[in-house]
Amino acid sequence: MANGGTGILTGSTESMAPEVARRTWPRLVGLGVLMVVVAVAALLWEAAGARLLLGALGLFLVVRGGTLLRGVRSGTADAELAGRARVLGTAALGWGAAGLVAALVSEAVAGTVLLIAVPVALLAAGVALTGRGGAARRGGQGLVLWALLMTGLLVATVLGQSWERAADVATVVSALALAVLAVPVLVGAVGVRAVAVRPAPTVRAGCAGCACGAGGCGA
Repeated sequence: MANGGTGILTGSTESMAPEVARRTWPRLVGLGVLMVVVAVAALLWEAAGARLLLGALGLFLVVRGGTLLRGVRSGTADAELAGRARVLGTAALGWGAAGLVAALVSEAVAGTVLLIAVPVALLAAGVALTGRGGAARRGGQGLVLWALLMTGLLVATVLGQSWERAADVATVVSALALAVLAVPVLVGAVGVRAVAVRPAPTVRAGCAGCACGAGGCGA
């Protein structure tokens, strides 16, 4: 699963094993559809849209953190990957639990958390992407610009109208961002499914497969 997840994040699924792809693509489809459903519901449910968004995010982080820590306990990863997974899993559990608590308290608290967290999260993601190359770097620069513009919009809303109105704007922006993020997840699911249904390479009679990794028998 670690290799499969890395392939998805980097935009390449060529190295993913077919058996891993067969397990992964239905989960990606379900995640993408769920993201769209939550985003639409949050936009339509004005009385509890922020609580729905924050609760869904908190639940996702708790589940993801638990999965990472369970993988560390199983001892299947090497020391370096296990150390990173332990840190990420612990952080995901902590932040996810905090998000769930805030979502359960009240709509006002959930809206306030989104108002503060969304610009910070977008800015942090953009800065992280700018450290990479190619399309990821350009996407990170665009995300940083978008985060700065949205921060300006929210500050102007707080000063010109009210904190509550700014929280409503942050909730709408969060729902739209969630729906947009569902697109690459669904696109990634299509790519992973293509790997899952790819036919196994044919082996010629008398071939033991020993030279395939070196370019074939002719090499």
